[in-house]
Amino acid sequence: MPGPFAPFEPHGGGGPRIREIPLRMMVPNLITVLAICAGLSGIRLAFEHRMELAVAMVLFAAFLDAVDGRVARVLKASSKFGEQMDSLADIVNFGVAPGLVLYAYLLDRAGAIGWIAALLFAIACGLRLARFNVMLDDPNRPAWQTDYFVGVPAPAGAVLVMLPIYLGFLGLEASRPVALAACAYTLLIAFLMVSRLPVYSGKGSGSRVRREHAIPIMLGVVSYALLLASYTWLTMAVSAMIYLLSLIWSVRAYSRRATLEEKMSKETAGYEVD
Repeated sequence: MPGPFAPFEPHGGGGPRIREIPLRMMVPNLITVLAICAGLSGIRLAFEHRMELAVAMVLFAAFLDAVDGRVARVLKASSKFGEQMDSLADIVNFGVAPGLVLYAYLLDRAGAIGWIAALLFAIACGLRLARFNVMLDDPNRPAWQTDYFVGVPAPAGAVLVMLPIYLGFLGLEASRPVALAACAYTLLIAFLMVSRLPVYSGKGSGSRVRREHAIPIMLGVVSYALLLASYTWLTMAVSAMIYLLSLIWSVRAYSRRATLEEKMSKETAGYEVD
């Protein structure tokens, strides 16, 4: 007798059917579901005016959403079902949740303009994620360009857009002029997400580091974690500002790399003609 739920098919209907699903296939999906729960809980906490906990939940949701893909690769549990779940979770955790938390904290003081800004941010996040998924299947994209995102990635956008909240926790008054400035800032982040701005991804650095860099990197990571634990909102605010400034460096690095690749391509074409 069939049960009340449809059988779990991690790879859709195209693969072979198996009677029992390995537990490792479910772990990444469980992490994704927990991330959605954390993001939605952050929205609830925001409208209950428990703002610090709300922001923490949204950041925790972003962390879980970043982890689930890596867990799937480590456990060799990647699936088509998980890919679809992850895309849907990204829209909630990186678009809807940060936008609504920011609206509940500050943007509502700007009236309808604040709601429009929050709405446009969520829509921009959805468009950004859709474009990212499409570009993954682009066979004509040069290999070196995979070192760069096209536009600010959704996770970074979620962290950046809450900068006014971090500053509010540090003492910035939540007045109407500040709310209007935050609306403009929210629209700026939304634009950066859907723009063609090249943003360095760090993927080109590989998974290995030189031996002499190992200890400084470990000390740096530990120091950042300690700062985050001791001065949470100040560290988040400074990190967001540094990231925004790093976009200038990213554009320059991309331009230099594009010039170099074009020069190498012309030289290669010249050798082929000779």
